[in-house]
Amino acid sequence: MEINESILLGNTILKGITSSFNNWLQRNTIVRNLEFFQDFIIISLCLGLFCVMLIRLGDMFFSFLSPLDLRQVTSDILFILILVELFRLLIDHLQQQRTSVTAAVEITIVSALREVILRGVLEIPRDQIFGIALFLMVLTVIMVALPWISRFLEQVKIANPETVEKVQLLDKSSLASD
Repeated sequence: MEINESILLGNTILKGITSSFNNWLQRNTIVRNLEFFQDFIIISLCLGLFCVMLIRLGDMFFSFLSPLDLRQVTSDILFILILVELFRLLIDHLQQQRTSVTAAVEITIVSALREVILRGVLEIPRDQIFGIALFLMVLTVIMVALPWISRFLEQVKIANPETVEKVQLLDKSSLASD
């Protein structure tokens, strides 16, 4: 009798371990845990960016005590603005759980222009100027084309037959309820 009870107890424990392992392997649990870690990483990046912004802002104000170097002040201001935009991009990602490609492209454009402003157009070799100009044109095309691409993708979603059937069923049910 005791052997049967111990076998039943062992089977119950094994089933409990198996079910908890299966629950851990469920897709929803995995996704929820990964999103938690992703949010933790983004929050850490936000805190780091905030600290860097404060340090650079303090450095900029202390540089006002010595003779004014306009190029350095401009560099600091543009760098802080880039960091603010990156901070805003990360905050938006935390709130909406998606990254704004337009904001990322804008940050990249400002970063590239910052480098050109700091070094001076006359000091940069001609090949690099052409490369930067081409890079900026590609980024501009991406930024202009994004709204068109998103509208096109929305139309593709609506053109999906399953979606059309669901929309038609919803329309019929809303007409019936009116």
